[in-house]
Amino acid sequence: MPDQTQMATLQSAGADMPAARRKPNAATQARIADISTLIARVGRRNQLLVKITTEDGLIGWGESGLSGRELSVAATVEHYAGFLKGQDSRNIGRIWQESYRSQYFEGGRVLTAAISAIDIALYDLLGKRLGVPVYQLLGGKQRDVIPTFGTTMGTTKAQQLKDVALLVEQGWTCIRTYPGSFDEGEVFDPRATLSETAQELMAIRAEFGNKITLGVDMHHRYSVAEAADFCAMMPKGTLNFIEEPIRSETPEAYAALRKLTDVPFAVGEEFASKWEAARFLDAGMTQYMRLDVSNIGGFTEAMKVAGMSERHYVDVMPHNPLGPICTAASVHMSAAIPNFSWLETRQTAVEKLGYHDASLFPKQIEMQGPVYLLPDEPGLGIEVNEDALREQKPELVEAPHLKRPDGSVTNW
Repeated sequence: MPDQTQMATLQSAGADMPAARRKPNAATQARIADISTLIARVGRRNQLLVKITTEDGLIGWGESGLSGRELSVAATVEHYAGFLKGQDSRNIGRIWQESYRSQYFEGGRVLTAAISAIDIALYDLLGKRLGVPVYQLLGGKQRDVIPTFGTTMGTTKAQQLKDVALLVEQGWTCIRTYPGSFDEGEVFDPRATLSETAQELMAIRAEFGNKITLGVDMHHRYSVAEAADFCAMMPKGTLNFIEEPIRSETPEAYAALRKLTDVPFAVGEEFASKWEAARFLDAGMTQYMRLDVSNIGGFTEAMKVAGMSERHYVDVMPHNPLGPICTAASVHMSAAIPNFSWLETRQTAVEKLGYHDASLFPKQIEMQGPVYLLPDEPGLGIEVNEDALREQKPELVEAPHLKRPDGSVTNW
């Protein structure tokens, strides 16, 4: 142990050492210098990105999942930036807790969408700082590629069959349909659509047999009775899963529906916390966990929900309807968990949505047929053309305000 005289000598020598030879203060370099938001029109939607810059100039990117309410999320990020600037960007778990617990009214989708984007950006930063892909920070990869499911976009039975044929030809074995009748104007009659959608699904099953896993996204437009009637219209085995048949605010409603059908449920894209997810998992109300890493609270919360799902033998089927940053985050999370089924992709030949514009995101997670390839680059493995993105001015996007035939409001 050096005595006080020796310590003074060592400190003096350090002070006289040329700046180039001093070891940089890692904690100082990793401090958050700036947090900003960028809202841009990409394809058919706006994307809300969060950019975090540290004292040493390193940049991390995140994406919020609350489409259509970007201004609310951006304002929340501004609130958080007030107390996050100056903090060590490596303390990701602590930052999550402070962001969630620092107000009396904690939680909710707007707040967790903001936390999600910040959390993803912090993981991107940490991966870059340590020189490793994000999935290594989550425990390492458990698979070499990430299987996906494709979605049909046809508005008629004939087009649905054509879409499925193309997806099967290109290697997809899990396919989700989106009922063709969903986009026909502003009037939506739930009962009138049920038989038509059931006929589409029976035709697909008859044409392609059991070589595909077949699901349908009902976009939480129905009541318990309507969803039960829909499932009863089809022969047993037609559907492998039904996604979001009713809204998720009331788990007891799903419990009632569970007693009326044996079709597996895929629920969870609306969840904004592990507490919401737990109610469904503990009651057996979802057989596929559809968590969204850009809504539920980023990697920090998503990994906890994946662990809770594993306890119940429920596979994660992540929601991924956004841009390249959300896709990258979803791929890294999917690589690191044991209980995984398929990741949603909106990049198939039957969907021309424009969300992954290569001129705006020159480096993205690559696809090879129906799978995403795992990146080796540090962080998320994406590059953002920020100047070009800032030229993509956001547009006012409002989801259709649907009405029933009698004029009353219904779900979109």
